[in-house]
Amino acid sequence: MFAVHLVSFYFTKLKEDQIKKVDRYLYHMRLSDDVLLDLMARFQAEMVKGLARDTNPTATLKMLPTFVRSIPDGTEKGEFLALDLGGSRFRVLKVKVSENGKQNVQMESQIYPTPKEIIHGSGTDLFQYVADCLADFMETKNIKHKKFPLGFTLSFPYIQRKLEEGILISWTKHFKARGVQQTDVVKSLQKALRKHQASSELIFVFNNLIALKKKLTFPSSSGTGTNACYMEEMSNIDLVEGDEGRMCINTEWGAFGDDASLDDIRTEFDKEIDLGSFNPGKQLFEKMISGLYLGELVRIILLKMTREGLLFNGKLSTALCTKGKIETKHIAAMEKYKEGLSNTKEILMELGLAPSEDDCIAVQHVCTVVSFRSANLCAAALAAILTRLRENKKVARLRTTVGVDGTLYKIHPQYAKRLHKVVRRLVPNCDVRFLLSESGSGKGAAMVTAVACRLLSQRKQINEVLSLFKITKENLIGVKNRMRAELEYGLKKETHPVATVKMLPTFVYGTPDGTENGKFLALDLGGTNFRVLLVKIRSGRSKSVRMYNKIFAIPLEIMQGTGEELFDHIVQCIADFLEYMGIKGARLPLGFTFSFPCRQACIDKGTLVGWTKGFKATDCEGEDVVDMLREAIKRRNEFDLDIVAVVNDTVGTMMTCGYEDSNCEIGLIAGTGSNVCYMEDMRNIEIVEGDEGKMCINTEWGGFGDNGCIDNLRTKYDKEVDEGSLNPGEQRYEKMTSGMYLGEIVRQILIDLTKQGLLFRGQISERLRTRGIFETKFLSQIESDRLVLLQVRRILQQLGLDSTCDDSIIVKEVCGSVSKRAAQLCGAGLAAIVEKIRDNRKLEHLKTTVGVDGTLYKLHPHFSRILQETVKELAPQCDVTFMLSEDGSGKGAALITAVAKRVHNVAEN
Repeated sequence: MFAVHLVSFYFTKLKEDQIKKVDRYLYHMRLSDDVLLDLMARFQAEMVKGLARDTNPTATLKMLPTFVRSIPDGTEKGEFLALDLGGSRFRVLKVKVSENGKQNVQMESQIYPTPKEIIHGSGTDLFQYVADCLADFMETKNIKHKKFPLGFTLSFPYIQRKLEEGILISWTKHFKARGVQQTDVVKSLQKALRKHQASSELIFVFNNLIALKKKLTFPSSSGTGTNACYMEEMSNIDLVEGDEGRMCINTEWGAFGDDASLDDIRTEFDKEIDLGSFNPGKQLFEKMISGLYLGELVRIILLKMTREGLLFNGKLSTALCTKGKIETKHIAAMEKYKEGLSNTKEILMELGLAPSEDDCIAVQHVCTVVSFRSANLCAAALAAILTRLRENKKVARLRTTVGVDGTLYKIHPQYAKRLHKVVRRLVPNCDVRFLLSESGSGKGAAMVTAVACRLLSQRKQINEVLSLFKITKENLIGVKNRMRAELEYGLKKETHPVATVKMLPTFVYGTPDGTENGKFLALDLGGTNFRVLLVKIRSGRSKSVRMYNKIFAIPLEIMQGTGEELFDHIVQCIADFLEYMGIKGARLPLGFTFSFPCRQACIDKGTLVGWTKGFKATDCEGEDVVDMLREAIKRRNEFDLDIVAVVNDTVGTMMTCGYEDSNCEIGLIAGTGSNVCYMEDMRNIEIVEGDEGKMCINTEWGGFGDNGCIDNLRTKYDKEVDEGSLNPGEQRYEKMTSGMYLGEIVRQILIDLTKQGLLFRGQISERLRTRGIFETKFLSQIESDRLVLLQVRRILQQLGLDSTCDDSIIVKEVCGSVSKRAAQLCGAGLAAIVEKIRDNRKLEHLKTTVGVDGTLYKLHPHFSRILQETVKELAPQCDVTFMLSEDGSGKGAALITAVAKRVHNVAEN
């Protein structure tokens, strides 16, 4: 028993001595966590360089865009061909993807050799060989007369500007075919295929990493070569146009350190490996990690140790001196649990060596140090990518899956376990699952091809829908000309009754001149909220306007009850405000902003033409709203008011800006509703007596198109929104341009796209079926340039819409198309107005200001810019300044009242 323990102790001591001897010799190959963390930081900095347009040319990590923007969603189906070129063998596959409720993938494949004379010959011969193999496969499978989408897995660094293109940067892994670098491999393959009179519907090129990606967050490959790809935010990729969504980035990390940044950890053995390679000075990181080089690295170390008398009694063999005699498969065998030492002895003897027991222990440990360093380096780079993913997602803890392929990872008995352990130690705030790929390059290439085909088909369908909202310049000129014609019809006595643009006289004859003074009450009714204001206007050098107001709700039952109930509610609100301000006994001049179409016979009379914006109070249309207000005040019998003017909010906007800028003679509302007013020459207003001076005309342009003159621009979605509104067939222009309806148009489009299976996995939620749920404020939020897709998804989740990243991109595109059309149509209408003013004055060039109010114009990130650009393009002879109104409805009403009082006083004197 004692003898057994003695032998065991001796063997353990012998093993420790040999391990220490190797550790001392390979001291620089053992990397501490501090070194690995530093390596992570260097890798992350190089990633940033590679993603930036200015620094990419000098970055060792090329961070190549792949134009793969999506992963399989389970709806892919069809038959596809796949080619896999990049190692010692070349594969051709036919993959059938069927849906059947659960996606099923069937594969047939054939392996062909890649002879040295082919991979070291001309590029023409290489691609002809690939085409010959594909033709042979199709002949064997009896499918040579069919056309299939083709996925081409090319496991070398290349540049892409689209999926159907791959400009080879350089060969790696012993490939040396001439005349291929800096050329498009897809075109070379197509040319070779034409010689067989064979072609494919579409050819997409992928890196082997992209091919194995499938549903994984990002894959890594640790085999003959080494590389990784991951999904990067488009907003971080300077090399590609666009900020929306994500794109798979092929890091080509094998070249990390080619700028000498890893020289402090490279050993003499690494330098010898590099000098003996076919591409000295390149792929330095790969030469420290990948299976193509680890066997040779071990051979060089053993050779040097033997020469120094540390192994085999200093006796060399021919095999040990021969390049390539130790392969990675030998390292895997020597590190195998239990059988490792016997395997080591057998391998060394095959190399013509006579190893002792301690030689075998030392050689086995050399293999361990070399493969462990490989796993450490790979783990540090992976950890850097995981950290970037976590930071991109702005999460404290990342949960993700890494898909892995490659012979080193698969066949080495310890490699995977070591890699996982180090990664988890370096990034403790990431929960990482490693998943081994099954037939990654082949099946994956077919799946990515299937995804690409699905996306192309979906993109075509989506573009067909969005194209309905694209308006050409010719269309916009047509809108401008038709609007101009309707303006003229509305002004003429004979055609006014049938004009869709009513051109209502406001009896506002001038804009403020700076002499207005006094206290005024203002009422503002135009939506679900009603305001009462006290406005104090001061003239002179220090002219100013001070306002005090209170907001009251108009309940739905009041909005859609009787007219008497509505005006009694308004008077109740006035009474509350007068009491609140302590001025119940004062008889102040009052301006009533009533933001609905009114026909006026004078400034203090306004007959309601028709309700808009959700109001339906009975017994009001055709009645004078000022008289109804006076009657309600009499019924209450508590106070009396001097109602001087009934005002449209658009006119109030113009007057507010006119108080600051004397050039302001146009008012525009672009908010819940849409409307314009402007100062028209009296001689052109046939429906009012008098030819002298000017009068403000409330166009009520929301009704433009009610006669069908813009039906060529109305889509089925506009018609659905119109039919579901409170006033079908009316206010068609407003329903295409105003904030009250844009969200509803978007909702109708989203329902249609979902029915087509293009959104939300084809599932229409109950929330999406709810009319009015998609408010226009969501368009403004979703289209914000500062909003990342994760925030877009959160907005959609608030609406009960479980969206993917791709869904969010599509929703943002839909919102953008609808709001852009609205802004362009509004701009075309405004161009007609400014051109009319210029013609009225017979000017070659007009300089004017437009006062603007409305949440759509103020809050939407792009509406105002597009509107202004459209006006400039369609009315190039008009220099138009846009001025935001400060409370046109309240301040403007008081100013109109003040101007009316001034004009009245002048007339009396």
